[in-house]
Formats: sequence, C-alpha cells, structure tokens
Amino acid sequence: ALCVAISGKCYMSLATYNSSANRGACRQNCRRSYKVIDEETGVELQVNNKYIMSPKDLCTIGFIDKIIDAGVIVLKLEGRGRSPDYTRTVTACYSESVDAYLSGTYTKEKIDQWIARLEKVYNRGFWHGGYYLGKKMGEWSGAYGSQATTENIFVGQATKYYAKSAIGEFSVETKQVSVGDTLLITGPTTGAIEVPVEEMYVDEKPAMVAKKGQIFTMPIAERVRKSDKIFTVINRNPDA
Repeated sequence: ALCVAISGKCYMSLATYNSSANRGACRQNCRRSYKVIDEETGVELQVNNKYIMSPKDLCTIGFIDKIIDAGVIVLKLEGRGRSPDYTRTVTACYSESVDAYLSGTYTKEKIDQWIARLEKVYNRGFWHGGYYLGKKMGEWSGAYGSQATTENIFVGQATKYYAKSAIGEFSVETKQVSVGDTLLITGPTTGAIEVPVEEMYVDEKPAMVAKKGQIFTMPIAERVRKSDKIFTVINRNPDA
C-alpha cells in the first residue's frame, strides 16, 4: 500500500481521530471519497475521481529483476493485519518471482500469471513500476475498499479431520456449499488452504449440495482443524 503522504509520516488520521499512523493505528480516512470546495466562495470543484487522496497499491513483481540487480537482498512485503489468504498468495508470488529470476525463468508470461493471482486478494488497484521506473506521479484508486477480483463468502467451519483417510468434515452455517465451488479454509494453525469441491457427502451419501445446517465431508489432502473457518471463493467485478 502507498500512503497519501510519506509512509509513517501522515498525520491525517491523528488529526481527525487521534489515532496515530506512527503507532500502527492509521484509520485510513484518506481512502474515502472527498469533495473539493473553495472555502472563500463555497464553489465545489468538479473532479473526475472522488478518491483524490487514495493511491493505488505499488506492485513491483514486474521488475523484481531490476530490484535484485540493484543489490537488494531482503524484500519487505506490505500486509499488516491482512488475512491468511492474502499472506499466502502474496508471499508465494514474490518468492516464486525471486526464484524464477535466479533460475533464469523470469518471463512476461509468469509475471502476468503472478499479477492475476495478486489481483484475487485485497488490493486497491495496482500501480506498476512506480517512481523506480521513472514515473513522475502515482496512480489513484477510483473506488473505496478492495479491488480484488475474487470475494470470500463465509459459509461455516471445520468440525473434524480424519487423517488416515484424508477426509475433512464441515458444518454449513450460512448459504450452501456445492460441488464445483472453491473453498478457502483458514485458521490460526492451518493458515490458508484453497481447495476445489470435486466430491462431497451428506449423511454418508454422495451429494451435490450441502445446505445450511447440514454436515458434509470431502477429501482434502491438507490437514484442517476444528473451528477453522470455511469460505466459498467467488468471482467479482471490482469495477461494477
């Protein structure tokens, strides 16, 4: 994420909410929409983008090669307070990009694939290149909140895991889960697991749908734990 001011030196949150960005408590009120009004005349200026203080997120995965060639040996990824799936996706993409460059397989095709994966988790739109590549002005987000191309809908939680047979048991608490869905499973120890629902069982019988209030089981290779939360991952149009 980029700040409207120098990161760590923006006092907007402190001045308006007495909540200091320097203490990790930024309220991010720069991310909201604003009107520009002349105090003397009361005239409101027309601006194309109401989010005039909300920069897009800097995306550097397209020039990791230049960063490494500059002598950088440690990368810090922005992500304080982000979800397990955000952490999993972003660290995986950047780790893969570094490995690809070091192995001589860093290509535009791979960069495009990493960007598509990064777009699925929380973001405010991407500014590719940034000042490092000579751009003189940042790009601004055109909407409030995340511009991710997918959304996670809470549907229930894990209740058991049968390690010998690699079967997970889950309770549906909202909506429903269907064969063909993609599930995101998160927990303090589990982290984040994304798995397609290829088959499922309700009352020990094959089923296509598990409705609210039902228990279902499905094969899953990675261990899940009781009370892990489960979400269905759906596509969304951030520009809609």
